[in-house]
Amino acid sequence: MEDGLSDSGHPARPVYRVSPGETVTAWILSEVSEAYFPGQAAPGEDRVGYKFINGFVDVGDLPCRKAFWAEMVGRHIEPRLHWQPAALSLPGANRRVEFTGFWHVPTHVSRWLRGTFLADQPQEVSMRLRTCGGVRIWVNGREQVRFEPFLRNTESETDIVLVLKAGSNDILVLTEDLAERDTIWFFELELSGDSPLDIALPSVVDRGAARQLEPLARSIRPSADVFVNQPLEIIFDNPPDFDVPVHLEVYSHGHDRSILASVDLTLPAHQSTLLAETVTDLPDGYHGVRVKIGSGTAIVDRQIDAAFIGNLMPPKAAPSLAQRKQEALAFSARHGADRIGRVLAMAASGEVDEKAMERIIDATLASIDRREDCSDFSMVPLLWLLAAHEQMLPSSTAAKIRTSIAAYRYWVDEPGNDVMWFWSENHVLCFHTSQLIAGQLLPDTVFSASGRTGRQQAELATTRLHRWFDSVEADGLAEWNSAAYYPVDFIGLLALERWAEPEIAARARGQLDLIFRMIALHTLAGVPAGSQGRAYDKELRAGPLTELAPFARVAFGEGWLNGGVASLPMFCAGSYRPPRDLAQYAQLQGTRSIEARYSQGLEPAKLVLFKTPSSQLSTVVDHKTGRKGHQQHVLDIRLSGHPMARLWINHPGEDDPWGTQRPSYWAGNGILPRVMQYRDVALLIADTRGSRLPWTHAYLGRDGLDEVIVDNGWLLVRAGTGFAALHGTNGLQLIEHGPTASRELRSPGSVAGWAAIIGSGDAAAFQRFCEQIKGTEVRFDGSSRTLSLTPPGRAELVLSYSGDFTVGNQPRPFVHDQPQPIITYDSAAENQIDHPFYA
Repeated sequence: MEDGLSDSGHPARPVYRVSPGETVTAWILSEVSEAYFPGQAAPGEDRVGYKFINGFVDVGDLPCRKAFWAEMVGRHIEPRLHWQPAALSLPGANRRVEFTGFWHVPTHVSRWLRGTFLADQPQEVSMRLRTCGGVRIWVNGREQVRFEPFLRNTESETDIVLVLKAGSNDILVLTEDLAERDTIWFFELELSGDSPLDIALPSVVDRGAARQLEPLARSIRPSADVFVNQPLEIIFDNPPDFDVPVHLEVYSHGHDRSILASVDLTLPAHQSTLLAETVTDLPDGYHGVRVKIGSGTAIVDRQIDAAFIGNLMPPKAAPSLAQRKQEALAFSARHGADRIGRVLAMAASGEVDEKAMERIIDATLASIDRREDCSDFSMVPLLWLLAAHEQMLPSSTAAKIRTSIAAYRYWVDEPGNDVMWFWSENHVLCFHTSQLIAGQLLPDTVFSASGRTGRQQAELATTRLHRWFDSVEADGLAEWNSAAYYPVDFIGLLALERWAEPEIAARARGQLDLIFRMIALHTLAGVPAGSQGRAYDKELRAGPLTELAPFARVAFGEGWLNGGVASLPMFCAGSYRPPRDLAQYAQLQGTRSIEARYSQGLEPAKLVLFKTPSSQLSTVVDHKTGRKGHQQHVLDIRLSGHPMARLWINHPGEDDPWGTQRPSYWAGNGILPRVMQYRDVALLIADTRGSRLPWTHAYLGRDGLDEVIVDNGWLLVRAGTGFAALHGTNGLQLIEHGPTASRELRSPGSVAGWAAIIGSGDAAAFQRFCEQIKGTEVRFDGSSRTLSLTPPGRAELVLSYSGDFTVGNQPRPFVHDQPQPIITYDSAAENQIDHPFYA
């Protein structure tokens, strides 16, 4: 979509030329309209077979969706001809006009858009319309398009024809959907045929202002990977010609999306950086930043993220587990996010803030009573609070808690019209745990949603929990290594270990032991990392600021605390102790290096980890090769020199670097590659033919890297005493402008090979590492999709996309299908063979 190519006769309007195959993204936008839309309460179909996967799960249509179809499809709509413009959509990275978000209750969302199509003569314009949701289009006041599939998070498309008159054509669009928790909501209007189309924004928008806003919105980014006791600073590639108002709002990525800072600023003319001097002293965390650029009818909204931390060096931890638990409880009581876990920390530590306690309990009960999605995550620690610390609560508060417990919906077979998610691995566990403990606490109470007594609820939950454990004990976890979901698993498991009958408590203890073992193996210098079954940007780019990171500090004695309280207070208030041998894996000593192999999940995630004291390489190998990805994070490198020193490779799942789809630009893969790893070397072959983005890329945690060298298709980096090298067979292009500047390396082409290597040591060792890399021979045959790497003086590694992986002509299949990690190489053991190639 090109700017300003045909503005003859419209000197005040911003005009864009859309070529065939491009999409129309220049519009003025109304505010988003939201209305609660629950439908009639009804039992759902219980499709939970306790076989958990990552990706789309067919759960049937909820009552709200059925009611939405019945009421909304085909209804008469009077076009809203007069409304106050709220913002602009301008051409940028995203081909879509997108309003994707998260709504905790069923919500009818809608938005009006207006633009102008210019035509030299009367004509019919062919276009392809894609949407998640429904779209209506009026041309010059007459409805010409009505496309209303309203399929949840499922893209639908149709061919349309717009009939235009000569001159200016007023185009009015209504996009709407039923939001059910995570909601992909967009439309995409692609020009078909052979002729370009000129698009103008309505005359209420000043052309000069729009032209200034477009590059500002397109290139926006924080100036650092992490702000260390510093105010937020934002960079724009193209400074404006005049002063531009900017409103910033920093918010938590937690359940409540609480506002942490809000400020009005001005980006001065000819300046490319904006310093928010008052946006400092924020809670440690990886936070969202809403940015409104401009004023009046010329405003563009962008949402980006930024990390904030008080100290790059973690404070010294107490020597014993018991002391570290008390330290963390006190920290959570004082500084935890406003979630019910903070109240549990207050009660367990004795550091009670009565006003904060009352505020948090009231907000928690409101969420539970509304049956908001993810309220099951709050129900479990609330039950723990009531069971262990009722004497600290006012009697009226305890009574309100009991009322909410008895009125809650604990499973899909109980009538409801909410959008609570019952079907994923972590939610199934938390709902069953809630049902068990609630039934135990109120055995004779009749629970209104189910009509069962608490005793009956507990009996049913026990049966269901055994089914959950049968599944994960046999297959492992589909959400392996997930920095987002291990803390949620801990909600259920820690509560069961503390409050369930002995058999279930023992099964919970066994699963806790396994998860902590996996965390220990994948933790380097206090930061849990590694490949993941479900990853989000807000964890991948957060370093020590994830909800999982404090568990590493408490369990293993190194790392950071932060405001995450979803389950940490339960760990610290309980008696569970991780196995004593795990600290040695979290903190390798001397020059020790290890490799571990194991499998997790029903659709097996074959996991390989190689680790030194200052570097680690983690992959999932042979996982759904060539299939559409979800949130699987397949290849990850972590270096110890800085908490943000991290690299990975993926195929982006969407256009926008700040998008939040699943998969997103950085988290997950549009098309999953084939990956194999042996010791300190991983090989990856991507075949993304047929997908929208014909390239793969690597992320660089740039601020954490002491040295960065790009040479002859290789990237070599050092962070402290940890090293890494990446090679792209189609070449590497360091992106120097835009939202990913200095943090993205692209390798063009739909069929490509990558190599990833790690090492460690002092400055002299890094020089030797670089020389070894320069002497490494890499070959890639795109037609046969075969990648080979030969280290100096060592055997050749060969990976075929559809065939074997060999080392020195010997097949090296993955054979470790057990959920328990096995150490397959340990430099500290005697008689080791097949040593690392570079480390």
